[in-house]
Amino acid sequence: MSRVGKYPVTVPAGVTVAMKDGIVSAKGKLGELTLPVVTDAVAVDIEGSQVSVKPLGSDRRSRTLWGTTRSLINGMVTGVSTGFSKSMEITGTGYRAAVQGKDLVLNLGYSHEIRYPMPEGIKITCERPTAIKVEGIDKQKVGQVAAEIRGFRGPEPYKGKGVRYSDEVILRKEGKKK
Repeated sequence: MSRVGKYPVTVPAGVTVAMKDGIVSAKGKLGELTLPVVTDAVAVDIEGSQVSVKPLGSDRRSRTLWGTTRSLINGMVTGVSTGFSKSMEITGTGYRAAVQGKDLVLNLGYSHEIRYPMPEGIKITCERPTAIKVEGIDKQKVGQVAAEIRGFRGPEPYKGKGVRYSDEVILRKEGKKK
């Protein structure tokens, strides 16, 4: 039995969830998200301010899609009501970031600056030259954009230089000895 799937998703005030033709849609103050549901494996019931997901069989596929579908619907409801954000820090001499128009410009110690175009539905801000905040309503897209930015220069273990998440802990190594 799924430990995640058995709990219903509570829909907050100001968010409407509807299902039509196998597609669940959530609409809130920040926008609208849709999710196609595998209707031959799980059933989605919308009752008042709660959405519950039930498996249609006892096979492995139905049980795995049960918890996954519930988590995706919960992410949609949270996204359209409050949104998601990832904070990142840049460490290193001369490393900095700035937003210019629709691009994020990164100077990360390379011979050239890196221009990263902002995807649709994602907002990137820089409060300081060494702090980046990625915000949006789609949890997967926010995480993907943050991972791509981190991938330009990941943190290294000796001096800790690079781009890292604010809550990430970098395990430091001791340098070479004489």
